[in-house]
Amino acid sequence: MTFIAHISDFHIGGSDFSEDVFFNNVDKVNDLDPDFIIFTGDFTNHGYYAEYVKAVEYIKFFKSTFFSIPGNHDARNLGYETFQKLIGERSWARKISSTNHSNHKIKNDDALKIKHKLRDKEDIKLKHMGKKSVDTNNITLVGLDSSEPDISDGSVGRSQQLWVEEILSDSYMDSAFSIVAIHHHVLPVPKTGRERNILYDAGDILKSLTDFEVNIVLSGHKHVPYLWEVENTLFATAGSFSSMKLRGSCPNSFNTYEIEEDHIKATLKQYRKEDVLFGKYKI
Repeated sequence: MTFIAHISDFHIGGSDFSEDVFFNNVDKVNDLDPDFIIFTGDFTNHGYYAEYVKAVEYIKFFKSTFFSIPGNHDARNLGYETFQKLIGERSWARKISSTNHSNHKIKNDDALKIKHKLRDKEDIKLKHMGKKSVDTNNITLVGLDSSEPDISDGSVGRSQQLWVEEILSDSYMDSAFSIVAIHHHVLPVPKTGRERNILYDAGDILKSLTDFEVNIVLSGHKHVPYLWEVENTLFATAGSFSSMKLRGSCPNSFNTYEIEEDHIKATLKQYRKEDVLFGKYKI
């Protein structure tokens, strides 16, 4: 089994950031001892350098391997440059083996993005022959940067889309379990008010993700946890880990996923409330 913690939206530096809630949830995550943690954006509230310096220190409190992508708040005030300097690559891909707990980088460069073998015309036909088996011991994990400098709306862009299709094509042919992390939600999230701050190319990205039967797509942004299942893909959004900008009675929270040979079990971990079984989905 692979056990993942999905956390999102710290908003460090904002007036609504709660350090008490943050450390309470950090302890909760560490007690669970996940195989790795995926953070889906908004370390900071304004993208300021000083906020990033604090974020780097806060991250050190997590004991598990930590993967992250930027959110729209992180891209403000040249934050997209600071993210790369202090946190790491804004988009990336990894192959993870749960049998020996190793992970290694998948090449991410402009040559690969431009090349794009585009085997999908032949490969995608295979999925219509029936649901394929998936090797849950081998995971392809991809982080996409959907942030745009100084605006809340998001976009993946054609170049990044071609690159991720190349990665997912290889993953599909290798029967690997695939996870994509992206800050902006690809599908609308209920109980979040009027739809705005959207992913401009959501339709194109949705097609890429479902064509290659990505197993889980993880997002943040709206501070409301929710699950959609579309075709063979589970789309999961996480609530805010430590910001008090919450909707209704929705508390601070994070998600966990237990990946077994034949199913995914999703659980909502709420601040000072009981855990909620989000759902159990067949692979």
